[in-house]
Amino acid sequence: MDAERCVGSGMCVLTVGEVFDQRQDDGKAFVLRPEPPAETWDSVREAVDLCPAAAIVLSTDRRL
Repeated sequence: MDAERCVGSGMCVLTVGEVFDQRQDDGKAFVLRPEPPAETWDSVREAVDLCPAAAIVLSTDRRL
């Protein structure tokens, strides 16, 4: 999650609220679960696609 790019639309939170949340002060999203459960992967991918600022990047590389 790139907080600098985030515009606070909340699409990620609406799509998969168990993985993303928003800060109260500025509405920017943040990651609650950096390694989401397997059953949420489809929703996480959808959140990535729906992000208007392209602020979310998926990676299978655990070093990132």
